[in-house]
Amino acid sequence: MNSITKSDYDQILEKAVAVQRKWQEIPAPKRGELLRVFGNQLRESQEGIANCIMTDVKKIRAEALGEVQEAIDMCDFAVGLSRQLYGLTVASERPEHKLQEAYHPLGVIGVITAFNFPCAVWAWNHCLSIVCGNSVIWKASPKALNVTANCKQAWDQAVQNCIPGEGFEDLLQLVFGHKEQAEWLADDARISLLSATGSTEMGKSLATRVAARLGKALYELGGNNGMVVSQHGNIDLAVRAIVFGAVGTAGQRCTTLRRLIVHEQVYNALLAKLKPAYASLPVGDQFNEETLVGPLIDQAAVEQMQAALSSASKKGYTVHGGEYLGECLLRPAIVEAREQCELVRTETFAPILYVLKYSELKEAIRLHNGVPQGLSSCIFTDNLQEAETFTSAVGSDCGIVNVNIGPSGAEIGGAFGGEKETGGGRESGSDAWKQYMRRSTITINYGTSIPLAQGIKFGD
Repeated sequence: MNSITKSDYDQILEKAVAVQRKWQEIPAPKRGELLRVFGNQLRESQEGIANCIMTDVKKIRAEALGEVQEAIDMCDFAVGLSRQLYGLTVASERPEHKLQEAYHPLGVIGVITAFNFPCAVWAWNHCLSIVCGNSVIWKASPKALNVTANCKQAWDQAVQNCIPGEGFEDLLQLVFGHKEQAEWLADDARISLLSATGSTEMGKSLATRVAARLGKALYELGGNNGMVVSQHGNIDLAVRAIVFGAVGTAGQRCTTLRRLIVHEQVYNALLAKLKPAYASLPVGDQFNEETLVGPLIDQAAVEQMQAALSSASKKGYTVHGGEYLGECLLRPAIVEAREQCELVRTETFAPILYVLKYSELKEAIRLHNGVPQGLSSCIFTDNLQEAETFTSAVGSDCGIVNVNIGPSGAEIGGAFGGEKETGGGRESGSDAWKQYMRRSTITINYGTSIPLAQGIKFGD
């Protein structure tokens, strides 16, 4: 697919602005009805879109189907939300006054998605944007164009089935391209909110451009995610969570487990269980039903993984696995790191798990928080005090904090996002919808005088 021209882009934005002005006047429950129809269309298209995910980004079948299911779940969530876009009534200090807060549609939402979740992350943003009364411009990853086209086709069919001939065909439009097109979105004041998912480097480059126009942005960026395994934890349970968390999607999730911080008393016992579990993982073609670890996205990702493992070996760290099997396939690797050096602090988007020891919980938390990113985290412990400490203000500094469950595979009902260089944005469930709306504070005087706040007297 060729990149669009600036002239094409401007025409797309003009259509987006026009259709949004019309869409914002549609009652929210009716907007929700469109998303109900879209969810049903996704159910019918689930197999086809999943096959595109397997082809474009090389996910195994179970994960590809699960990603489309996540989009379906977002539709269901948005349908319920369409009758719950609540504001507030606040007690006023002035007599015969009413103080309220209301949420209104924001405008045109620009959505930039990465290759690793080409359907689900778009759906997080799209479903909330549409139910909140906005239009959407979607710049998808060039590595997932078949997925993008099939998602757009399903959406167009839903619009045709639900509101045919009402002029809402341009609620979702696509922008094809690379860095230049992303920068157009970042620079454009007609984009009321830019939601960008990708690397921290990408986020930083776009953030300066959005900030230059004092625009609103929502970032979902890197995640060098950690797990603490306590001497009080269930080791067998932890191993199961580690394997999926570290190698699922071939280590290419933003929530992939990359650092394992293990109490010194159970370090050897855990590795004795983890190494054979890794060695037995079926690595191969993503279309093989027995495969659990498919290929990396491209040769560049392979080279990044090999470079990281080479650096680890040069440091004298023990490396288990990591062998190249051809066709962008590598065995997931475990690296016994003696310290949290710059290599460990740097996210490599591949199935590499760095393992560190700790002796006290405070040390584990210090190691855990000692990276620039702050997306997802977890601790395995049956000790209540440890669990509560890890989830408290002095514990994990991440946006997602789990106990006795791995860092990846979040449900859509909770807000998804992280802190620090992860970007601070929140998508998906809970009250993430508020970021896609304009907040208004409304004061109504239904009396016959004009009392001032704070008891100020001004003239007679």
